[in-house]
Amino acid sequence: MVTEKEGKMDMQAQMEIHAKMSQPGASHKLLESMEGSWTAKTTTWMEPGQPPVESASTSENQMILGGRYLHQEFSGDMMGTPFKGIGINGYDNFKKKFVSIWMDSMSTGIFYFEGEGQGKTITQVCHAEDPVKGPVTWRSITRIEDHNTHKFEMFGTDKSGKEEKMMEIIYTRRR
Repeated sequence: MVTEKEGKMDMQAQMEIHAKMSQPGASHKLLESMEGSWTAKTTTWMEPGQPPVESASTSENQMILGGRYLHQEFSGDMMGTPFKGIGINGYDNFKKKFVSIWMDSMSTGIFYFEGEGQGKTITQVCHAEDPVKGPVTWRSITRIEDHNTHKFEMFGTDKSGKEEKMMEIIYTRRR
């Protein structure tokens, strides 16, 4: 409890708040629906007006830390080069936002995404520095279409302010 004299909360009350905020809920169940082994068809748009590049990949997704986070290990190729990526996706009960980090073999950065969910759709944003384009904003949309399919789309906005679709990944559950 908060005492009037000190304006501080006692340790038991603090622990109760933390315990409540740490419990997985409905948003974590949404992430859990993406757990499993997946094949992935990746389509990448490198330049406006140019045909996209397609590649096949796989993704192994597992809930970790008591159902609080979805850990993703992605393997495939990007523009003919072997590619690996790792993502951690969660829902922050305190912020009431989906949060994700992404890192891969084509970068040395760790990218942080944050955003909202509605129904079976999660929309997140990341502000990053691109070595070619400078400051960029990436917007990702994940749509869970059914138990065996989800779709990930990535859009980029550079300093000119124009948003362009960069990537689309269709995940299909392996049976």
